[in-house]
Amino acid sequence: MGFLSVVGNSFGCSATGERLVSAARDGDLQEAKALLEVNPRLARYSTFGVRNSPLHYSAAQGHHEIVSLLIESGVDVNLRNTRGQTALMQACQYGRWEVVQTLIIFKANVMATDYLNGGTALHFAAIKGHTRCIRLLLADYVPSISNFLKMMRSKSKRESSIPDFDKSALSKVVNQKADGGITALHMAALNGKAETVHLLLDLGASVSEVTVKDGSTIDLIGAGSTPLHYAACGGNAMCCQVLIARGASLSAENDNGWTPLMVARSWHRNLIIEILSHRSSGRIKVLPSPYLSIPLMSIMKIARELGWRSTTQSPACTDPCVVCLERRCTVAAEGCNHEFCTRCGLYLCSTTNTSTSLLVPPGSIPCPLCRHPIVSFAKIPGVSPIRELPRRSISLSLCTACPSVNGFGGTAPMTAQFCKPEFHFTRAPPFGSSSFRSLSCQRFPSMKMNQTLCMGVPETSPSLVRFSRSGSNLRRVSFTSQAIVTNAERG
Repeated sequence: MGFLSVVGNSFGCSATGERLVSAARDGDLQEAKALLEVNPRLARYSTFGVRNSPLHYSAAQGHHEIVSLLIESGVDVNLRNTRGQTALMQACQYGRWEVVQTLIIFKANVMATDYLNGGTALHFAAIKGHTRCIRLLLADYVPSISNFLKMMRSKSKRESSIPDFDKSALSKVVNQKADGGITALHMAALNGKAETVHLLLDLGASVSEVTVKDGSTIDLIGAGSTPLHYAACGGNAMCCQVLIARGASLSAENDNGWTPLMVARSWHRNLIIEILSHRSSGRIKVLPSPYLSIPLMSIMKIARELGWRSTTQSPACTDPCVVCLERRCTVAAEGCNHEFCTRCGLYLCSTTNTSTSLLVPPGSIPCPLCRHPIVSFAKIPGVSPIRELPRRSISLSLCTACPSVNGFGGTAPMTAQFCKPEFHFTRAPPFGSSSFRSLSCQRFPSMKMNQTLCMGVPETSPSLVRFSRSGSNLRRVSFTSQAIVTNAERG
């Protein structure tokens, strides 16, 4: 009898856990709330196999409200699946900037690395060129000061005296290496993401970092390659021009003795040969990235202190936020002093392209009312913190919420409708491989990638595949992804 009770309890928890997974994947906020109110421990439920939690599913699909609900129910914001991937990595892979914003507010770890490749969330965002995600990832490292870009390009140490600015910490995050010494700049350059390359360089990415040879890394170009070698392999002219303008060496040789020009010729990137040649005079003047956002650090701190969601205006409120007209004003733009709610301030900083004019501080966002450049936000005096939902602590003990526990003499606080297995939902497919060692299938004509669905998302990041070169053909040697099949064909 006791054994049957344990089995019944397992099936009951699995059934309700699968309902929560389904709600998280499909964005059913009301269903998720109902399940978690009855049993908050369901937030730690994970699927079989790669053990993806509801947090992973909701993050990958972009359901930021469910992400907030799960975290407030007590789930670890840095929870990993069997591949070592966090919800932040999944959100960055698919460009879910609202989820990234929520996870950063809850202080998700941006330095966490996955078990397969040692890649961080920054690597995942750089592969696909999700610039909004990148600037949110680095919000706690980029100070809200008007001369930030000038200080980044300066070699002086004056920044050490500025509060909230640790230049070495920013450099460590931006230049963190994954397996084989691959940085986010390498991956963005390889996949032709010129806007991402531009932003990473403004944030301190090094053009001289080189890859290294190790047993777990598969490299099509060769160890000792700089981001310019990778850009030459990818064949994007703008990436090459931006890197050269920022000091990338045209004569640098990797361990194979190849310069970027030789890499371009090897991969038949004829359109960029002139750019990589010493005879080229096509140097460009690179303006600040329009995706640089200086006020993010200040608004993030205010959002953590005051909250950013449940700020609906009261009937007595006579001065609502002029952007949304729904919530009371909590922050003021330093300079023009126009007031907004915290949520609208976050939205402006996360989505607005910033001015590249040298007449205003680079990275400042224009005020939606007067177009005055906003560098920082300040809390309005007298505004009190907003009471958010208390975070529940989750016990790791055996779930006792199912009626089958009655076999042990316990009670059944969960109603039968939540525990019965007769429910109907479309089962979420398992995660595909999310290896950051990715090559853009559009950039390599000798590769075909079979697109697979990852939790219902029609795109997936291909894994880096080992190839050996024979004439103009590529031959598959091995692969690291079960979700992606690479077919060799003649070039």
